[in-house]
Amino acid sequence: MSNTRPSLLALAITASTAASGALAQEPAAAIEEMHVTGQMSRYSALKSDTPIMETARSVSIESEFDIIEKGALALDDTFTYSSGVTGKTYGYATRGDWLKVRGLNVPLYQDSLQSLFGNYNNTRPDVYTLEQVEILKGPASVLYGQGSPGGIVNIVSKLPKADAAHEVVAELGNFERKQLAFDSTGRVGGSDEWLYRVVGVHRDSNTQVDFVEDNTTVIAPSVTWRPNASTDLTLLVNHTKTESDTGAQFLPRYGTLDPAPNGEFIENSTYTGEPDYNRYDTETTSVTFLANHQINNIWSLEVTSRYSDAQADYQQAWTAFIGGDRYVYNDDDSLYKDGLLPRTFYRNDATSEQLAIDTRLRAQFSTGALYHEVLIGAQYQDVTLGEAGYYKGALGYVVDEETKRGGPDDNFGDAYWLNVFDPVYGKVPPADYLNSLYSESPENTTEDLGLYINDQISVGNWRVTAGLRVDDTETDTGAARQQDDAVSGALGVLYQFDNGLSPYASYAESFEPVIGNDGRGEGEGEGEGDPLDPEEGEQLEVGVKYQPNTLPAMVTLAYFDITQSNLKDPASPVGEYWQQGEATVDGVELEAVATLGDFSVELNASRLNTESAGGNRLASVPESQASTWITWRPAGSQGFKLGGGLRYMGESWGGADSVRTPSYTLGDLMIGYQAGQWDFTVNARNLADKEFQATCLARGDCFPGEARTLVGRVRYQF
Repeated sequence: MSNTRPSLLALAITASTAASGALAQEPAAAIEEMHVTGQMSRYSALKSDTPIMETARSVSIESEFDIIEKGALALDDTFTYSSGVTGKTYGYATRGDWLKVRGLNVPLYQDSLQSLFGNYNNTRPDVYTLEQVEILKGPASVLYGQGSPGGIVNIVSKLPKADAAHEVVAELGNFERKQLAFDSTGRVGGSDEWLYRVVGVHRDSNTQVDFVEDNTTVIAPSVTWRPNASTDLTLLVNHTKTESDTGAQFLPRYGTLDPAPNGEFIENSTYTGEPDYNRYDTETTSVTFLANHQINNIWSLEVTSRYSDAQADYQQAWTAFIGGDRYVYNDDDSLYKDGLLPRTFYRNDATSEQLAIDTRLRAQFSTGALYHEVLIGAQYQDVTLGEAGYYKGALGYVVDEETKRGGPDDNFGDAYWLNVFDPVYGKVPPADYLNSLYSESPENTTEDLGLYINDQISVGNWRVTAGLRVDDTETDTGAARQQDDAVSGALGVLYQFDNGLSPYASYAESFEPVIGNDGRGEGEGEGEGDPLDPEEGEQLEVGVKYQPNTLPAMVTLAYFDITQSNLKDPASPVGEYWQQGEATVDGVELEAVATLGDFSVELNASRLNTESAGGNRLASVPESQASTWITWRPAGSQGFKLGGGLRYMGESWGGADSVRTPSYTLGDLMIGYQAGQWDFTVNARNLADKEFQATCLARGDCFPGEARTLVGRVRYQF
């Protein structure tokens, strides 16, 4: 069965002179018709090339074309035009790509293998190295083992192509952004037996936060060997190195969301660290092997495997986000010295090492009227995390027990504090003192083994998907060893009417180990209690997909209900971990794309209802959101293109229903022209340069949203 229909968010777009997002061998003037599609492959989030219109799940795709069109500069930018997804949860960030799907944190995968473990121990993927970004919504443990009930994100690497294509791309932007990138692919020696691709990026850039840079170098060569028509073997190496600092400054809520006691507000660009102390330098090297062999007319064998080694050198100082009546006051209730606040000093030398392999047997056959696509897989993963450093919170700060108000202590005093309204830098504690706090944590090792089977059954207009997986996970923290096992299931049913309407329903499960014990002093924990059970998730989803036969358009509407159980009960006594807690998320999502003459139109909207185990709304999750993107490519314009989008994020809450972050609406713009092999484009995100807080947390800190970015791009294809 071929993937003949376009993806949910990358519909076929027809234009007479525009360039496709993929590399083009011929100049644009020779292109009479263009189809831009994001398609599922066997290394995709579904581990299948079954068309999305035949799948009883919600999947969103941003193709390479979409990434370029909307001016995405980082991975988290690619999530901002998807329903039910919070793409930049913590505003402007340099340490990672923080997103939530259906209100929950989700893991990051690359080429269907998990690529991020924990935080702050590897580099961020660069969007220029990607063919597309996929969001599989809802539990995915049947295919991937342990994970979130919110779903997964899978990014797809650029791989060798047979058709020769080459490009060089230069970018200049505000915040002194300078980037040069290249991409070259084709046959080696003119033979179809060997293919190659080399992708490179070098970026030198400041950011919207004072003193914070974002300098990155990437080299990603790959080669494919096709010894015969039945076998493909691909080896991909990616080396990424970033020298940067942290965009998140943990600005106090009083002075950002709410005025400070002196009535002033802190600039979003304020840097609360130390230029000669702070750093966030990361380096990752990964080697990925992809193999596909057609054994016979029924059976094929697929292998995806990766070894990666990553490290991060992380140091940061930030103002202690102390709020309420513990804010630092003078005797007259004004802010201490008109804005002087204590700071935390933090260091983390982190490493991660991964060895993973996913081996799959795929069979396609018929039994009477039933057509089957059966996937039988075995997945193994071994991940080791290392960490060393120190944490000294609110250095020099002490709370008076009588007044419950804070101020400088008698030891360090305010020597290392910072005035957030008029910062003066150069105040760092002695290295000998900080080094005396340094300690190394035991390595944390996790081994996973999962066996799974999945069958996509077609009979007439019906599509039925059923899957089952068994997992065994063993975690060694250096101080304790814990073993968890789980059985996960999934079932989906879809019916395709001849008019293009496809209603569906599905059920899916997830699990995620929780390391530790319940602290009840009995059971297997040698006096400490029983090991904690994995958190479990289940989702029921019903919806309809519509792709009319007479119009290039696609619409999906979905309702889902997620329950996450075995969470910590907030009523647990001190030292105990009762797993009676439960969180719920339900909502409605709408996604639509269409081509109407010279216009392509995209619309996304969602409404979420969330409740944490403590009875509050889930932190940093907007109740409602919507986005739209429209591109105009006039047929007689000889390469002109104009696009624009609006993104609305509703109000969110900080983990306690007393802390509310207001809603905001942002506008984006794209204008460009293609002439032959040249393409000139200017993208602006947050065109009006609106200042806003992406989220504020009940613990006391806020995260400013991304400021306006303005980038000019010149691409030459040959």
